[in-house]
Amino acid sequence: MKILFGIDAFQSHSNGTSISAQRYAETLRTMGHEVRIITNTESSYPDYIYPLKELKNPLGPLLHANGYQFASPNEKVIDQALDWCDIVHVYTPFFLGCKIKKMAKTKGKPLTAAFHVQAENISSAFHVGKVEKVNRMLYRFHYNTMYKGIQHIHCPSQMMADELKHYGYDNQLHVISNGISDDFVYSRPTNEKQSSDKIVITMVGRLSPEKRQDLIIKAVKMSKYEDRIQLQFAGMGPMEKKYRRLGKELTNPPIFGYYTREELIELLHNTHIYVHASDMESEAIGCIEAFATGLVPIISDSPLSATKQFALDERSLFKVGDATDLKNRIEYWIEHPNERKEMEIKYAQEAQKYRLTKVIRDFESMLEDAITCQSKV
Repeated sequence: MKILFGIDAFQSHSNGTSISAQRYAETLRTMGHEVRIITNTESSYPDYIYPLKELKNPLGPLLHANGYQFASPNEKVIDQALDWCDIVHVYTPFFLGCKIKKMAKTKGKPLTAAFHVQAENISSAFHVGKVEKVNRMLYRFHYNTMYKGIQHIHCPSQMMADELKHYGYDNQLHVISNGISDDFVYSRPTNEKQSSDKIVITMVGRLSPEKRQDLIIKAVKMSKYEDRIQLQFAGMGPMEKKYRRLGKELTNPPIFGYYTREELIELLHNTHIYVHASDMESEAIGCIEAFATGLVPIISDSPLSATKQFALDERSLFKVGDATDLKNRIEYWIEHPNERKEMEIKYAQEAQKYRLTKVIRDFESMLEDAITCQSKV
C-alpha cells in the first residue's frame, strides 16, 4: 500500500503522538509498504515528507511549550499527497486533519483517522481539565469537524474507545496499541547498582499539569526513604520551572531531561521503580517501555487514564491524586525486593503483546478494510 500520514508535527521527539507516528511509519516500511508524511517541517527534511509551514496562531507559545505546533493546510501540497497515496490516515483532528478529510472525501480517497488527543489534554492546558461540560463540548466539536463520516477510527486503548462511545461516537473503533520497539528489552541493574545508596524512581512524560509529576515529588517528600530517593523526569513541558522549584525541597532534587531513545533505554536500565502518576492518558507508551525493561510500575487508578490497564495487581496501583497512597506503594516495593524481582519478569513478559511487529498487523488490517469499503462505494 501507498500510505499517507497526515499529522501536524511528525518530527517532534517530545510528543507521544508524533513518536507513535514515526514508529508506525518505520515498521510499515519494513513490511514492504510505502509511507509518506504530510506535516509541518523545517527547511531540511527527508524526501518522504510533503512539507507544510507552521500555522501561526495566538496559542503558538503554549503549543511549543508542549512540544507541538499546528501545520498550515496548503491545498496544493495536500492535493499532491492525496494523488500519490492509496489511503490516508489522519493523526490529529486540527486544521490540517480537517482539510485533508474534506479533500480526501472529494477525491474519493480511502480515509482513516486516529484518536490520540483526549479532550482532557486540551482542557488541562487551560486548567479546566476536570470540567465535564468543557470536555463534552470538545469531544462533540472534534466529532463534528473531523470524525463524523469516517468509518474506521484507531484508538490506542479500550478506555479511549469507551470514552468515544460515551460521547456518542458511532464510528467503527479499532483498539490497537501504539506499540513499542524491540529496543526495549529486559535488563535490570547489577547487584552493585542495586545496593547503592540511591533509589532511582523515573517517570516518562510531558511536563504538563495532567501528568502530575508534582504528586511524585510530594510523595517522595513524605517518604521515610526521602534522603535515598533520586527522581528522574524524562520529558519537556510548561511545568518544568514549577517542578524544579518544588523539587528543591528534596534532599536529592529531581533530574529533568530530554533523552534520545538510546539514552532513555540506559536510564530505564538504571532505574529501580517506575511511576506513572498521570490523571489523563490515552495509553502511555513510556510506561510500557519501562516495564518492558523489567521495571515494576506504580500507576494512578484514574478513570481517565488507560495506563492502569497495565497493572498486574493492586500493588502497582495507587489512588488518583493521593500522594500518601503513592508514598505507601513506593515504600512497599522498596521494602520487598524479592517480590519486585519476581514481578519484574512478569511485567517484561506482559510487554511482549505490545511489540510493534505484533500490533502493526491489526493497523494494516484496518487500512485494508477501509480501502475495501471505499472500493464498494
